[in-house]
Amino acid sequence: MLRDLNELKGYVLLAEDGEIGRCKYFLFDDHYWTIRYMVADTGKWLPDRKVLISPISLKQPDGKERRLPVRLTRSSIENSPPISAEQPVSREYEKEWFRHYGWSVYWVGGGIWGPVGYPPELYQAPAEKHAVEEETEPADSHLRSSDEVEGYHIHSLNGDIGHVDNFIIEDRTWTLRYIVVETGNWLSGRKVLISPDWIEMVDWADAKVTVDLTREEIENSPPYDPSTPVNRDYELKLYDYYGRPKYW
Repeated sequence: MLRDLNELKGYVLLAEDGEIGRCKYFLFDDHYWTIRYMVADTGKWLPDRKVLISPISLKQPDGKERRLPVRLTRSSIENSPPISAEQPVSREYEKEWFRHYGWSVYWVGGGIWGPVGYPPELYQAPAEKHAVEEETEPADSHLRSSDEVEGYHIHSLNGDIGHVDNFIIEDRTWTLRYIVVETGNWLSGRKVLISPDWIEMVDWADAKVTVDLTREEIENSPPYDPSTPVNRDYELKLYDYYGRPKYW
């Protein structure tokens, strides 16, 4: 199912033995454009601390009650490796974090979620692969904040087209399927969807995203209505219009 990423912000996070806080923002992998962690606001429970929750431990979101069940206990989360709110998440920290939970890492195995297709499958996967990743993986974790990337300028092949406004995720793999682009004054505030597969380059230092599309193509693309969930019929129209290979 495709979901509005920002709509998940504020969802109550429920561990197996009680509430742990609310969803604050997300960290995604800029290679696979996949959510790796949800950052929780734990309020007074664990003040001044960044708490990471992986899709590995998440159950299906409850949109009606705005809740996200987590297959962890409060004590296991509290005893996870601490990290400062200002400190970026490094690969060394991730190794320590995965060892704490006893899970296989997502960056070894060749796929979006390493040796498995979907994040919950790593919950029960054997953790022996840690020995492999120690020898083969670089130190850079390639994690970016979804909040930070919102506002990045979008450039087409022949001019500016707006800025990143939001993301649409697929909640089974937690992949960012689409960037929601706010076109601003150029198209009277119209919002359009662009797949990360159509990105030509991201300049992280200058907060710019260049897409392999023209302004005219985007102007005539199928209209996107944020109040309506993205379904397969809309996706077919979008991919057929651009003539790009489908991801499914």
